[in-house]
Amino acid sequence: MITVPAGRRIYGIQLPVQSQSKSYAADWEQSAGVDDIAAMATTCDDNGYAYVGVCDHVALPEQSAATMGTQWVDPMSTLGWLAGITSRVGLLTHVYVLPYRHPLVAAKQFATLDYVSKGRAICGVGAGHVQREFEALGVDFHSRGRAMNDGVPLLARALESEWVDGLGAKPRPVQNPRPPIWIAGSSPSAIARAARLGDGWLPQGPSNQDMVDSLLTQREAAGRDGDVMVGHITPFIYVGTPGWDVGEGVVTGGADEIADKVLAGTAKGANQLQVRFKSRSCAEQCDQLAAFARDVAPLLTTI
Repeated sequence: MITVPAGRRIYGIQLPVQSQSKSYAADWEQSAGVDDIAAMATTCDDNGYAYVGVCDHVALPEQSAATMGTQWVDPMSTLGWLAGITSRVGLLTHVYVLPYRHPLVAAKQFATLDYVSKGRAICGVGAGHVQREFEALGVDFHSRGRAMNDGVPLLARALESEWVDGLGAKPRPVQNPRPPIWIAGSSPSAIARAARLGDGWLPQGPSNQDMVDSLLTQREAAGRDGDVMVGHITPFIYVGTPGWDVGEGVVTGGADEIADKVLAGTAKGANQLQVRFKSRSCAEQCDQLAAFARDVAPLLTTI
């Protein structure tokens, strides 16, 4: 199973272009396509990123699309394609809305992704949040928490065992005993669910010390020990001194300066950084990905 080794901190990225919410997508992404997604994924593969992430929405209502857009590629088909053009980087759903699918369907998809990628699938799962999308799919929005509580254990069982309740499924995952399940959400209930059921926690935005302490305290109270992934989403970064207006709140400068600022905003106990970069093109994004891995990441990966 993919884990974060003790004393280490990993870093990954949610790929641009594949989702284009107006709250974070850059202008250049609107005219970008699959070749750009491939270029960024292979850059991550070549530069030690722990994962590339792909989001999940099926169909968004017009009132949500005004801010979220409608560009959200299917995570499983996209990650399956990326499995064939990369060889090392983890393939993360960030996040797969588990209540939209039966857990056995989810298990089949994740097991197959792990099989075709030779052991690189990471099951990032969450409860979802767009009520109209639930209604369109015939899924009860108000029962999504219960669906997660019931669905995650069944997903784990089906990933660990060929046979579940008299039903068998192959191919089997490559990872032993299964790919990790990282549970997303920053609400108290989502953090409690991650502590109780997950191999890791994906915050929906920057995490803070109270969130991390709550996760770890509840995990200990549940009698769970061993490695756990604790996430944090960094501010936007630009490695170097930008010659253009990158906007407010962006961390810029040399490697030491960026590392210091990122660590100052990272809670103690967080061992996974999801990084984000400002750029004006795919080429600049790839340059930033490589520069961060080369110059900044070595200052962040030891806890």
